[in-house]
Amino acid sequence: MGQRLKLLDLFCGAGGASAGYAAAGFEVTGIDVKHGKRYPFTYIRGDVRDYLNIEFLQQFDVIAASPPCQTHSATKHLRNAQGKSTSKIDMIPEVRDALVASGLPYVIENVPNAPLIHPVQLCGSHFGLKVRRHRLFESNVVIEGTGCNHKEQGKPIGIYGSMRDEIPNGGHTAKTMQEANEAMGIDWMIWGELVESIPPSYTKYIGEQIWRHTQD
Repeated sequence: MGQRLKLLDLFCGAGGASAGYAAAGFEVTGIDVKHGKRYPFTYIRGDVRDYLNIEFLQQFDVIAASPPCQTHSATKHLRNAQGKSTSKIDMIPEVRDALVASGLPYVIENVPNAPLIHPVQLCGSHFGLKVRRHRLFESNVVIEGTGCNHKEQGKPIGIYGSMRDEIPNGGHTAKTMQEANEAMGIDWMIWGELVESIPPSYTKYIGEQIWRHTQD
């Protein structure tokens, strides 16, 4: 693909999205407040809000962001029932304003019902994964989403809450870490990181589209 472009992944977690962008050809740097022990690329530990200035952002060629999604996630009802409710605020508007101001190509990822602007949706069934894990992607670059192959996929594996949780309407979340890792296409994370991640297949698909845009 020629010279590798630099991509900054904000709220990178343990690197599910970052791995997909790296597979698409980007040199990835991630920022998050967590320890980053298992993050597989260049890592900056800190509060993302401290890095939303134009001078810092413009050191990169593309910005990706996955602001905390607990406010909008459908699984918040399961967490509430388990006494694990959260008071995290919605950071999407603040992050979007900074990315727009940078003038760079950007992608914001979040859950269905999140207030993204003209997003496309991706589904794990499209990539042959055992999770459905619908996610939305907003970008200032024209990108395409995927359809769903739920019928061909069959019963999905849940990667949220706790392992072996009973799922409303029947079934359970993953019963073992091996099952969870295989369902997501991620083999380096622990359970608590997997539940907050997206499969690298998603961001490889998005990243390849962004890359093509930068080459036009």
